[in-house]
Amino acid sequence: MSMPDFGALRTDGLSPRVQRLATHVEVFAQTVREGLSKPGQKELPSIYLYDEIGTALFETITLLPEYGLTRADERLFRRYSPTILEHLPPPVVVAELGSGSGGKTRWILEALARREPVVYYPIDMSPSALTKCERTLSSLGSVSVVGLEKSYLEGLSEVASRRRMGETLLVLFLGSTVGNFDRPAAEDFLREIRRRLLPGDALVLGTDLEKPVSDLLPAYDDPTGVTAAFNLNLLARINREIDGDFVLRNFAHEVRYDEDERRIEMHLRSRQKQTVRIRAADFTCTLQAGETIWTEACHKYVVEEIPGIARRTGFVCETQWVDGEWPFAENLWLVRPGSTSTP
Repeated sequence: MSMPDFGALRTDGLSPRVQRLATHVEVFAQTVREGLSKPGQKELPSIYLYDEIGTALFETITLLPEYGLTRADERLFRRYSPTILEHLPPPVVVAELGSGSGGKTRWILEALARREPVVYYPIDMSPSALTKCERTLSSLGSVSVVGLEKSYLEGLSEVASRRRMGETLLVLFLGSTVGNFDRPAAEDFLREIRRRLLPGDALVLGTDLEKPVSDLLPAYDDPTGVTAAFNLNLLARINREIDGDFVLRNFAHEVRYDEDERRIEMHLRSRQKQTVRIRAADFTCTLQAGETIWTEACHKYVVEEIPGIARRTGFVCETQWVDGEWPFAENLWLVRPGSTSTP
């Protein structure tokens, strides 16, 4: 499963606000129709898990005892933010891909603000996440928060176009979002990030590491059912936004671990044979009992492979930090003069 990046659809003659709404509905409908029409394994892109309700549910997931990833990410960022800044000559502009609430980003922004005024660009497709991020960080002095409601690469291109001569761009891609991409697609995406950067710029990349399956499965299938609600909300979102008629009780949240691909998969399993109509997509989907819709992939890494990924995508892996409680790595990648990606 790879993350889609759709171009703009034609919405000539409409106001900008209506254009954006029309584009969202049309792209969402097109994506759902294509994903549910795939032979063999139906799928829906994980990016659509994060509407306002999904974002709130995910914030709850990060607090669960079974899900140690976010706390590991925050521990590393809190401890090593000053060290990261030692590699970045001022002035620094910060852009974060998928900012969420911005809670863990506070540590590096505080460290940076002690040195200089900062402009921070959270980039997220969720307007509620951007609002929460701006509210969370509003108390930080010397930090200007400029939210961009755009796709990751579109937002990063805008930040790059706004930078002034001599500014260093620090890109944050935290959590384990890179793990949502298939491995080849992840490297393609990292190359696209590199294309928007200049020598002296940096990327901090979060990567969740391999760990016992007995630890992984409860992190994605917690006993309180929050992750199940998060997954099922994708069907509810289809009902709300593109006029689907999914009956949520007819589906069950299911988690698998693929040993060969080293990834967790989240699925929605049909409890019975059923037919679902999605009117805005002009589409009818039939599911057999036991058939699943694949909604998310979370690939896991080993520390030793990450420098190679950096090298192939045009970066230099300057250093890595690994959490001692939940195997997770924060990786500082730099753009050196002459460094280029390889196919």
